[in-house]
Amino acid sequence: MKVALASARFINGDIPHNLLQMRRFASWAKTAGADVVVFGEAFLQGFDGFVWEYEADREMAITTDGPVFAQLKAISQDTGIDLMTGFLEREGETLYSSCGLIEAGALAQRYRRISRGWKEYSCTDEHYREGEETTPFFYRGKRCLMPLCGDLWDDPERFRGAELLFWPVYVNFSKQEWGSHEELAYAHQVNPLAEDVLMVNSLSDDPDAHGGCCWFSGGRVKASLAMGTEGILMVDI
Repeated sequence: MKVALASARFINGDIPHNLLQMRRFASWAKTAGADVVVFGEAFLQGFDGFVWEYEADREMAITTDGPVFAQLKAISQDTGIDLMTGFLEREGETLYSSCGLIEAGALAQRYRRISRGWKEYSCTDEHYREGEETTPFFYRGKRCLMPLCGDLWDDPERFRGAELLFWPVYVNFSKQEWGSHEELAYAHQVNPLAEDVLMVNSLSDDPDAHGGCCWFSGGRVKASLAMGTEGILMVDI
């Protein structure tokens, strides 16, 4: 399996721009020979796409059977590559931070973040919820899970035993913090959980976030795309 981890720049609240970014990176990844391109947590709307006012956030969130998600499916179908991305989801009147895997233009897997660090929980009510399930799935011969960001810190044991973890995150460490100690701390945190962990982070200008991608294996960084670089990290597993 050839995986393209996309360290791409989003704009908070600008779905059309972020969709264009996803199409651009999907085409780039396909040309590079990837089977799937993976984007960061909540990339579709931007990690700070919610403003923590329910009616506004309800409009920003998307359903998996709506027109915006149909555009994600079209990107996968048009470019001929599978696509995984984080997005802010609405089901009924409930909002989640979710991740979807689209294969050949169809939603194959959906996961909802189980840890609460995606939201300003002091400002939110019962409309903003976490998921409950962490069910493994098989993708291209690998037993996989796709935790989101703080899940592997708050409840890591629920993700033990998979062969491969796709790990979309949003972190805004400085480049110095990441290079001096955080990158190694992340490698150690996920070491007992799976053979391979693929972390993908996004870039943002408001607030500043520097992106970066890592392939963690055996408690070390097997390959990485440096923070501050907008590009793709190709991983062959």
